[in-house]
Amino acid sequence: GGGLRRPLTPVLCRRSPPLLGLLPGRFSVFPLFFLALLLGFASLLWLQLSCSGEGPVPSAEQSRGAPRQRCPPQAPLLPVEDEPSWGPHRLALLVPFRERFEELLAFVPYMHSFLSKKRIRHHIFILNQVDHFRFNRASLINVGFLESGNDTDYIAMHDVDLLPLNEQLDYGFPEAGPFHVASPELHPLYHYKTYVGGILLLTKQHYELCNGMSNRFWGWGREDDEFYRRIKGAGLQVRRPSGITTGYETFQHLHDPAWRKRDQKRIAAQKQEQFKVDREGGLNNVRYRIESRTALSVAGAPCTVLNILLECDTSETPWCTFG
Repeated sequence: GGGLRRPLTPVLCRRSPPLLGLLPGRFSVFPLFFLALLLGFASLLWLQLSCSGEGPVPSAEQSRGAPRQRCPPQAPLLPVEDEPSWGPHRLALLVPFRERFEELLAFVPYMHSFLSKKRIRHHIFILNQVDHFRFNRASLINVGFLESGNDTDYIAMHDVDLLPLNEQLDYGFPEAGPFHVASPELHPLYHYKTYVGGILLLTKQHYELCNGMSNRFWGWGREDDEFYRRIKGAGLQVRRPSGITTGYETFQHLHDPAWRKRDQKRIAAQKQEQFKVDREGGLNNVRYRIESRTALSVAGAPCTVLNILLECDTSETPWCTFG
């Protein structure tokens, strides 16, 4: 007809990105951007964890390959003990042991910290007697000496219930001769002049010169008194700490005699033997078997537990049994 017609206005069509065409009509760009950001952050986090070794445990197939490296190239960190200030010597801390786990839990981390502060390279050996004979401290120390390896060049015969409290105490290499850390002037219990028990340091060369300790002492006590005679017989001089002013407060003694009785039984033949010098036995004739060797960490402090089966010739030392 003759009516006026409204001019046609062209409609401008906006083309949507191809990805949005696959999404629901009401899905806007902002959620997609947020999702992409979240995925990117998760990818970076996974990459960091996987290359730093802090991520999930690798599968068996992955574990056969080369170990994962840290993402940023870094120089390998040397163990603290590799610093030159720690000196060339390494101590084998030999700890005779049987069924005193509450003391062991305190001893290992304490001594590891104490020796590390003094920059003394060390390896703690727990000499755990697991046979059915009476406790033989001297034989366990002989075994610890033989099993301590060539990377240690001196030993500490160390009671598990004695902790040094004074950091001035010297645990260094005893080149001049046996060094009795727990001297009679400092030990909380034993004060006689020839006492060398508790904590005694010797070079491995000097311990071999003494042929170690006698294996004839089953039960508690007297083996260190016999060893004092061996030291003298080898022409060695016992040295002791000087300048320590803490007296009988120098050590903490963990043992509770009321709760844990010592095996002080003595038969007649044993009483006769306990004051004699054993001129034949020692390192050369200790008989034993290592049941197991286990590396442990006690509160982050490393140690090695040797489960030791001692042997006894009952015709020679019938007092090795409780019967």
